Amino acid sequence: MDKFLITGPCKIKGQVSISGSKNAALPILASTLLFDKPVIIENLPQVRDIDTMLNLLKSLGSKIQYLKNKKTVKISKTTKPKHFASYSLVKTMRAGILVLGPLVAKYHKSITSLPGGCTIGARPVNYHLNALKKLGMKYEIKKGYIHASSKGKLKGANIKFSKISVGATENSIIAACLANGKTILKNCAIEPEIKDLTNFLKSAGANIKWIGKRTCQIIGVNSLNQTTYSVMGDRIETGTFCVAATLAKGDLVIKNFNPNVIQTELNLLKKVGAKIKTSKNEINIKGPKKIKNITNITTKEYPNFPTDLQAQFMVLLCKANGRSTITESIFENRFMHVAELRRLGARIIVKDNKATIEGKTEFLGAELMSSDLRASVALVLAAIVAKGQSTINRIYHLDRGYEKIENKLKKIGVKIKRLS
Repeated sequence: MDKFLITGPCKIKGQVSISGSKNAALPILASTLLFDKPVIIENLPQVRDIDTMLNLLKSLGSKIQYLKNKKTVKISKTTKPKHFASYSLVKTMRAGILVLGPLVAKYHKSITSLPGGCTIGARPVNYHLNALKKLGMKYEIKKGYIHASSKGKLKGANIKFSKISVGATENSIIAACLANGKTILKNCAIEPEIKDLTNFLKSAGANIKWIGKRTCQIIGVNSLNQTTYSVMGDRIETGTFCVAATLAKGDLVIKNFNPNVIQTELNLLKKVGAKIKTSKNEINIKGPKKIKNITNITTKEYPNFPTDLQAQFMVLLCKANGRSTITESIFENRFMHVAELRRLGARIIVKDNKATIEGKTEFLGAELMSSDLRASVALVLAAIVAKGQSTINRIYHLDRGYEKIENKLKKIGVKIKRLS
């Protein structure tokens, strides 16, 4: 298993280009199952979850052609579509469940494995199943698989999600595109990645309109047209590099990303003392000499502070000049990085879903273990500013969501080596 060797403390300087968004690309790729005509998807990140999704699509009968060093794919339908999504492909990532909606919408049947992914909380699929049931899907769960079918086409319906769910919103939007009649989805998640999915589907002739802040209207069409679409930049990768620059007294130019998408995060970084200039697709961020503390950050659904940046901000606040708190309100098991940060010298107390972080930590290099995707990158950030050498084990989590992160870090001054 690969690991990283990082020697700190490092100063960050230079520029970094942001890759395509994994969390936008996954639902877009799943939705290509609706198409009869070829689709070209550009700006795909080269990360393990994308490879898994493309392999899943191949197993379902899609033909995948790689163009431009794998950053662009052409996806065509073959004459023998299948509708079995196996556990071996779905077990490593949450997004595997996103093929359920399009398979039932297009072929009126599917056998889809219950998904896997990071071990950060319950993340039940019942919101997906309840919504698709209202569109006319019947299902039963047997031996870890969802056996689903519909009598002919799905039918438009009014659906109100009892809880905001990114995946359930995506699955329902995709399925409703080919349903008969009008679907109204209320209490939707409105993450930028969902807007990217709806923009992609609209580019192919889907009839989708946002008719309120969290209300989406979809009028079903008979088929979708050929289209070429470029996936948005990754906001979590962007946020991670913004934190790195702030943490390591950096001077960093971040390219290929629209700063308007992460206003909440940039405002918090300004609060801790970062100097930030933004232009159309660029962020210039300079880290302060002294990092200020923040008394209360709470993770919430977009447009609030994202749970996917909680671990990175926790590292930043370890170096602040006072006490800070972070409340995690999305996942119940997302402080797994705390024990590892303590090994570097962090003083963090966790009670229920609230972490209290004592500032002015002097991190000292140590041997560390990754537990999930965002926790892994938090350990990388801490190692960058720690004195001495740190080893980070089990970095396959990082490879699921960050494209060639060590190459990007090396270019901006981080002493990092991958050991196989």
